[in-house]
Amino acid sequence: MTHVITSLCLRDSACVDVCPVECIVGGKPETQWPWFYIDPATCIDCGACVPECPFEAIFPEDEVPTAYAMKPAQKFVVHGDDGAQTYTAEGGEVYDFTGDTAWNAAFYAEGTGPGYAAKTM
Repeated sequence: MTHVITSLCLRDSACVDVCPVECIVGGKPETQWPWFYIDPATCIDCGACVPECPFEAIFPEDEVPTAYAMKPAQKFVVHGDDGAQTYTAEGGEVYDFTGDTAWNAAFYAEGTGPGYAAKTM
């Protein structure tokens, strides 16, 4: 199992700084890959990144929320056909973040996302 960064991520790099296997990469171009991503093949499931995230955006893969109640003024970023869009919740809206697992995997998939090459972009 691995951890997944959800669209609650607003690109604070605290998770990157504590990862012992350096498997977390910030997406680039940011308009296409708007948050940080965890390499599922490299993640050792240590959980060091979870308490460091100020946005509480990181979950174990089998615990990514299917019904997450947003807090008032909570921001989140979503992938879209026109690139990434940032939204602000009014509070109380319920979102399913399980689709973010596929975005994490796609970021590192050969021919799909930039993966570790994003570090040098």
